[in-house]
Amino acid sequence: MEKTVRSLHPECPDLLRLGPNRFEAALRAEAVAVQEEQKAVRDEYLELARQEDEQEEGKGVTRRRFFVGAAATTTALATSQFLTTQASFAATPTGTLIHVFLYGGADGLSLFAPMNDPTLQRVRPSFTLPENTSIPLDRGFGLNQSFTPLKKYLDAGQLAFIPAVSDRRLDRSHFAATDICQLGGLPAETGGMGWLTNLADKLGPGTAFRAIGIGSTLPRSLVGGGGALALNNVASLNVNGDGKYKQATVEAIQKLFTGTNHPIEAPVKAGIDALTLAANLAQKGYTPAEGVKYTGVGNAFKELAQLIKGGANVRIATIGMGGWDTHENQGTRGGYVANHFGELAAGMAAFFDDLGDLAGNVTVMVSSEFGRRVAENGGGTDHGHGGGVIVLSGKKLAGKLLGNWNGLGTLVNGDLPEMNNMFSVFGSVAQGRFGLTDAEVGQIFPRQTYTPVKIYA
Repeated sequence: MEKTVRSLHPECPDLLRLGPNRFEAALRAEAVAVQEEQKAVRDEYLELARQEDEQEEGKGVTRRRFFVGAAATTTALATSQFLTTQASFAATPTGTLIHVFLYGGADGLSLFAPMNDPTLQRVRPSFTLPENTSIPLDRGFGLNQSFTPLKKYLDAGQLAFIPAVSDRRLDRSHFAATDICQLGGLPAETGGMGWLTNLADKLGPGTAFRAIGIGSTLPRSLVGGGGALALNNVASLNVNGDGKYKQATVEAIQKLFTGTNHPIEAPVKAGIDALTLAANLAQKGYTPAEGVKYTGVGNAFKELAQLIKGGANVRIATIGMGGWDTHENQGTRGGYVANHFGELAAGMAAFFDDLGDLAGNVTVMVSSEFGRRVAENGGGTDHGHGGGVIVLSGKKLAGKLLGNWNGLGTLVNGDLPEMNNMFSVFGSVAQGRFGLTDAEVGQIFPRQTYTPVKIYA
C-alpha cells in the first residue's frame, strides 16, 4: 500500500480522485501511507512478542509483551481522543474571566464620577454628570444613566467600578500604553508574554477553548504562549475547502499526527477538538435566551455565550471595542460617549441575561489603556491617566465603588493620580475569580509589586 500511494504522481488521475485538489489529495494519500507504516511497525513488534511468548510460555507476562501492550494501548487512546471532542474536556472549569479592552483611552469620569465636585464643575462644566439623572453609587459617586441596562446587576451587588486606575509605566501614547496594559508591564519586563497568557499557564491545561480572543487577531494580552484561539465567530472556525471534503481533510490530518509522538501532536489534537466542537455548535445554530437581543459589541458577547452554554469550558476570553479617543464631539450628556457606553452596557447585560445561572461562574472586567485629562478641551478631552475599571461578576462584589479614592484635590499634570495600581486591580480580579494565592498572582505580573485590592465580598 505504501509503495502504491507514494508512487502516485501529483498529476495522476488516481491521486486526484482522493480529494478536491492536489494538495488535499496528497495530504490524504500521505495519511494512508503513515498509517500503513505504523501498522507495519506494530505488526513487527507483535510478531516478536509472539515468538518470545512461545519461548517463554508459562512465565506469565514478559517484559516485551508488557511494553508492546502499553504502546498499543497508548496509541489506541491517542486515536480515540481525536474522535470525541468531550474526551479532552476532562478539566473541571474553575470559572471564566473576560477582559474587555476599550481602545482609544475611555473617559472614565464621563461614566462615573463624584457628584457636585467643585473641581469637576470648574474644569469640565460641559461633562459633569447630572445629579437628577445619574445612578447613585457609593461614596458620593454617580453613574452615567447610559448604564441603566445593568442597573439590576448593580442593585444585586454584581456590578462595581474602580476609579483612578493607572501605572507609572504608562505614557500618553496609545500604542505604548496598550502594550504595557496587555503585557502586564514593559516588554523588557515581561519577555513579551501577555498577562492573560501567564494566567492561562497558571490555571493549567484545559480545553482547546480555554483561552480565546473574539476577533481576527489575538490581543497582546494573549500572546507569547500556546493554545490561544482567535475567532470572529464560532462558525468561522472551520477547515477551508469544499464542504463535502472537509471531514475527510480533518480525518487525514488527525491520522498523520496520532500516535506518532510527533512534537506537534498536542497542538493538532487541540485544533481538531476545537474544529469538532465549533462544527457541532454551528450546525445546531444559536438562539439566545428568551427576550435577549444582541447588538453592536454585544455580538462578540453572543459568541462567548454560545461557547460557554455549549460546554466549551472557556476560562479566559478577550473582547476589543474601539472608538474611545474622544478629542472632540464627546457629548457626555446624551452624546457620543454616553451612547458608546450605552452600547457596552447593553451588550454586557444581554450576555449575563443570556447566561442565566451560568453567569455565576463568570466575571467581566473592562479597562482601557489610559483615561482622559480631567479638564475638557472645548469639545472633548485629551489623553490622560487615572482611567476607570468596570467589574461585572456572578460572584458578589465588595461594593459599588471599589479601591482607593482620595478626591480631586491634587492632580498630576492635569490628570488623576494613580490611586489604584492597574496590575494590582487586574490581579485581584483574577485572584478572586480563580482562587489564586498572592504568590501566584505575582508570577502573572513579573517585576510588579502586587498589592491586593478587595474586589469580592
